[in-house]
Amino acid sequence: MAQLDQPENLGKWTSPDSRLLTLILMRCGLRVGDACNLATDCVVRDGDGAPYLRYMNRKMKREALVPLDEEVHAAILDQQRRVRERFPDGSNWLFPAPKMNPDGAKPLTTHSYRGQLEDWLERCDIRDEHGQEVRLTPHQWRHTFGTTLINRDVPQEVVRVLLDHTSAEMTAHYARLHDTTVRRHWEEARKVNINGDTITIDPQGPLAEASWAKQRLGRATQSLPNGFCGLPVQKSCPHANACLTCPMFVTTAEFLPQHQEQRRQTVQILSAAEARGQTRLIEMNQAVLHNLDRIIDSLDDTAPDEAAG
Repeated sequence: MAQLDQPENLGKWTSPDSRLLTLILMRCGLRVGDACNLATDCVVRDGDGAPYLRYMNRKMKREALVPLDEEVHAAILDQQRRVRERFPDGSNWLFPAPKMNPDGAKPLTTHSYRGQLEDWLERCDIRDEHGQEVRLTPHQWRHTFGTTLINRDVPQEVVRVLLDHTSAEMTAHYARLHDTTVRRHWEEARKVNINGDTITIDPQGPLAEASWAKQRLGRATQSLPNGFCGLPVQKSCPHANACLTCPMFVTTAEFLPQHQEQRRQTVQILSAAEARGQTRLIEMNQAVLHNLDRIIDSLDDTAPDEAAG
């Protein structure tokens, strides 16, 4: 399944519409029927400008949201442009049916996508350990999405929000985890961005659960001593703990407790990543741990002298 997410295989799609739909199934965990029926204006933003995919959960008969990574967001913008070019008078659908649809009134059907999916899988020629061609259904990506999040130590309640399950029982086959107090503390906390601007989210508003889930995901990827990472867990951050590798960074023994606590959190994340073979996460946190060890060793040596003086 992971092989199908590689650029060389995604590039074998002959239709940019179906390539994007596949990315959405892989990265956002939607049901195929919900993805085929996405509205053209399916992107909304929270208080700090982060994009979310807005869709209708037709099984639950309600609107839902899930955080978007940069690649999928950019691809959606390209798709919106293609829809405008094809239908100057507009279409309600992000994925209009490709045939017998002169006015853009019909969305792509799941039957049509499944047929394209079979053709794409043949072109990719992905085989299992027995040399047999890999066959999958679109819904398998939803299960893979949920399982991957659980394997990255994302709490079950966050996975429930991202999959838009009504109850924890619906998510229980992915993991037996509970995370009931983090949401309350997140709602009560005053949150600011890098510019010092206050980020306000109405706890009862339509973006509340999706925005909380995005913030909570950052705890599973890296330890930060002074906040949390808001990048979707599917992506790796090029700025991870950048100060620890910056030659202009200066610290003193006054901050030793914070460094020690960050080291403890980093070791926990690193241990979990090593147990699951998450190479990118291991590399990122090994570099952080190495620098923290050097900083702590140096501060331990100087702390007694400063205390005596």
